[in-house]
Amino acid sequence: MPLPARGRLGGSSSSEASMSRRLRIGIVGLGRLGMRHAENLKLRIPEADLVAACSPVEAERQAAATLGVCRVYSDYSSLLADRDIEAVFLVTPTSLHADQIIAALDAGKHVFCEKPLALELADCLRVETAAAKRPELMVMIGFTRRFDPSYRDAADKIAAGAIGRPYFVRSQTTDKHDASGFFVRFAATSGGIFLDCTIHDIDLARWLLGAAKPVRAWAAGTIALHEGLREFRDVDNAVATVEFADGQLASFFASRTLAHGQDTHTEVFGTRGALAVGLGARLNRVDIFDDHGMRHECTPEFFTRFYDAFQLEAQAFTRAVLNREASPLALADATEATRIAIAITEAYRQRRIVEIPDAR
Repeated sequence: MPLPARGRLGGSSSSEASMSRRLRIGIVGLGRLGMRHAENLKLRIPEADLVAACSPVEAERQAAATLGVCRVYSDYSSLLADRDIEAVFLVTPTSLHADQIIAALDAGKHVFCEKPLALELADCLRVETAAAKRPELMVMIGFTRRFDPSYRDAADKIAAGAIGRPYFVRSQTTDKHDASGFFVRFAATSGGIFLDCTIHDIDLARWLLGAAKPVRAWAAGTIALHEGLREFRDVDNAVATVEFADGQLASFFASRTLAHGQDTHTEVFGTRGALAVGLGARLNRVDIFDDHGMRHECTPEFFTRFYDAFQLEAQAFTRAVLNREASPLALADATEATRIAIAITEAYRQRRIVEIPDAR
């Protein structure tokens, strides 16, 4: 599905369907990422009409009302009973995703859900089964980086043969150190660093390598700063390697303790060359020269780095629903990313190479 070029966000729609009306959306979950999605839907996506919001937290409901959302609910079932809502945006704990997606489908709603699809493979497959029974409804999982203009350009170049046959991906998701301990508090429901962070890189690797099938994984991790993660068998820095069926490889690094900022980048090596996306994380194009040397400022957090991508992602979902097009992201890809992330987590916790059988 074509996406608008950078700089055209908020412009005219590409079809009569998306110009004639707007998709009525209810958002569920209004934490730090949920409010970002809500602001995009309310202010920056011309095809979207954010008509409702839901959160069990009073402060989040008040924030939604301040944003101008006309109906605010404290429980999910009440939002689903609202017949005016055509689609839901789920920005909730991963442990709730599968049941909430299925409930939305049962209520006749289209669904956008933040990644990952679920924490267990069985739950991913339950969602696939439920979605297959309602082919007229869309379910899309939020792998935002597929909508980033630079990553899309890289994918197009690889598909066009610019670097020959790609055989190795090296990718990382690394966050600036948060001294508040947010990730420790989040660890009980996140599924661990591989399911929460590395799953983005896993999805990228499969996408850039042509939907490669995994065969085995190995991983290791350490706690550099956040000792509270030990209780949840989680770490704040980790590496993993995945081997794919045709000999392709991927290497992943995840960190929650970087001093310099949010540093996400990916390299792809092929038989006739290589390309990289995001090397040298920069907030802008300003370089500073002083008695400390030469330096530039770094991206502070992931939403700044992928600001355009979050808008393009929401716009792609909204337009696809309005135009009755296929989902921009296959549900099976979200299941596969979860399957690989679970295998990597098992490899780390059991200190062994984990074979990944074909699940299909």
